[in-house]
Amino acid sequence: MIMDPYAITANVGGQANVEKLKAVQRDFRTDTITIPSDAMLQVGMQATRGDDVYNECATTAALEARVAKLCGKEAGLFVVSGTMSNQLGLRAWLTQPPHSVLLDFRSHVFQYEAGGLAFHSQASPLPLKPWNGHHLTWDDDIADDLILGDNIHCASTKIICLENTLNGTIFPQDEIVKISKKAKEEGLIMHCDGARLWNVAAEKGATMETLPEVMKELCDPFDSVSVCLSKGLGAPIGSVLVGPAALIKKAIHFRKLFGGGIRQSGAIAAAADFALTHNFERLRDSHKLAKRLSAGLKELGVQILYEAETCMVFVNFLPLNLPMNAVIARAAALPNPIAFNGARLVCHYQLDPQAVEDFIELVRVMKDEEVSKGWVPEIPRVNGATEITRLRGRDKNYNTAIKH
Repeated sequence: MIMDPYAITANVGGQANVEKLKAVQRDFRTDTITIPSDAMLQVGMQATRGDDVYNECATTAALEARVAKLCGKEAGLFVVSGTMSNQLGLRAWLTQPPHSVLLDFRSHVFQYEAGGLAFHSQASPLPLKPWNGHHLTWDDDIADDLILGDNIHCASTKIICLENTLNGTIFPQDEIVKISKKAKEEGLIMHCDGARLWNVAAEKGATMETLPEVMKELCDPFDSVSVCLSKGLGAPIGSVLVGPAALIKKAIHFRKLFGGGIRQSGAIAAAADFALTHNFERLRDSHKLAKRLSAGLKELGVQILYEAETCMVFVNFLPLNLPMNAVIARAAALPNPIAFNGARLVCHYQLDPQAVEDFIELVRVMKDEEVSKGWVPEIPRVNGATEITRLRGRDKNYNTAIKH
């Protein structure tokens, strides 16, 4: 009997997980809260059970090779998290301080990896705010802020680290190619935090058949890339660092030093491989939900801080005279609760489309309540990156805007 790849049943997974799925189907906090299907976990039963630290797990090795090939790179390394994947890649490139890494000030590597650049690599971050409010460009942002040469007062830039997607927005490929070309001319390394690079490929129309071609194009400008399997793809755990074989060999050494070696890793690698196979083509569904959510809220007068280019919407309810915490509380108090925790709303493959409609309707009701009190709408128009920075200082519930 062929098992439904998406089913979570009481018979196999237990009633508690059936109930958990019902909650996840109305949860907008992030795409990491999806839960594994019965079939996703059952493939682990047939995975090889060798010790991966001794390089004896064929299932893990096959996943690493598959992802590396998809990305057009020589080798891959399976690790437990995107943070570890990024930090291993950066550390393996950065051999001798003083050095700096240039990146977007909103990036995960800078904001949400616990200062790993400084701790692990003794590197100074060089965070830039994009002039256009969307993505860094060579001409307007990077060229004049690179630290080059041998000035003893400075930490020379060694790596340009770009994130795609960032806040759910897609970094234009032509600009990435331009940055990469200029970086190579200066002898710089290019690293991509591609935790949600699968979403870019999906938005470009990739299918499982065309995925290798699309992913290779996206990854070609970079020397190393970190891709996550536990976000939109829904694996229980894991990311893969891809790059030159020599880099991956060095990263394996640092993974051991970080305490990140996984012994019998086959079961989780098999689940991650299953997620890639079965869930990639469902990413576009989550994008459609995000765009519907964005359009519905925008029609009500909610300020959209970042448009839904993939699976995320960033919102500000203050133009409707609604503090963030008030909307969070009302959503949680619904007979069928909706969960979210800040300005960022994330759609995922297990989200119920009805939850999107219910969210829009809730905001409509709350807006009407304000109007009935005599409030008159006024919609501010502010750049998204600037507005999130301002809101983080004004309302603590906006502080989760770009988290994870």
